[in-house]
Amino acid sequence: MRLISYRTERGPRAGVLAGGAVVDAGDALGGDAPTTVRGLLEADVLARLEAASAGGAGLPLAAVELLPPVPDPEKIVCIGLNYRDHAAEGRLEPPAVPTFFAKYANALAADDATVRLPASSRKVDYEAEVAFVVGRTARDVAPAAALDHVAGFTLLNDLSARDLQFQTPQWMPGKVFDGSAPCGPALVTADELPAGPEAIGIALDLNGERMQESTTAELIFGVVELLAHLSTLMTLVPGDIVSTGTPAGVGGAREPRVWLRPGDELVTSSPELGELRTTIA
Repeated sequence: MRLISYRTERGPRAGVLAGGAVVDAGDALGGDAPTTVRGLLEADVLARLEAASAGGAGLPLAAVELLPPVPDPEKIVCIGLNYRDHAAEGRLEPPAVPTFFAKYANALAADDATVRLPASSRKVDYEAEVAFVVGRTARDVAPAAALDHVAGFTLLNDLSARDLQFQTPQWMPGKVFDGSAPCGPALVTADELPAGPEAIGIALDLNGERMQESTTAELIFGVVELLAHLSTLMTLVPGDIVSTGTPAGVGGAREPRVWLRPGDELVTSSPELGELRTTIA
């Protein structure tokens, strides 16, 4: 399935995207069923939803306002330096264990959102990433069971204010501005990816020019390793977002440097996960 969140008069709702139409998840399930993506994951009802939503009447996708697939995650965990070519372009050694930092819900922005550059930075960069969403509570999970705890995958653009990022040993000052995590357009469940999480394409175009392109086959730490490792450090819960890192081609490593400017159009894309469009203001 491809799950989305969208704005309605009843509040944020989960929907199933099928054939260009959006079937409301809560209406399809009926009764007191969860109405949000996070609620659906917590209740572990995706299998029931797939059957219930099949053939259901829906709204045209163009008629709804998309939200981030999980608008209310408990955690947004981002992995740094997780492609060897990205570490190399920054003249950094690949990490021996996953390097991670956090973003917060204020950073989330939906597909087709306009993100305003922070007034405190002059060097905002892009980072196209594949993210996975936790589907079941995970604590001290063995690698062999890791994928059982993954609900699906989505796109995320880790917008980064480089001048703020490197003011301190911790990267977070440059990672947390409002709208710095455009995410979407949909949460694609794992069963939609027959080749598995190691073969997801990822690319980024800036104003129509290809800047980044790779696949998750090039990750230093794959989805299995990341979930298993993170679950030894903290309990992951349904709806948590883990963004797996960015490949080479970021603006801050180019000569000359490429910093985002008002009016720029970003398209983060994947053959498997769709397109995430962002306008910079």
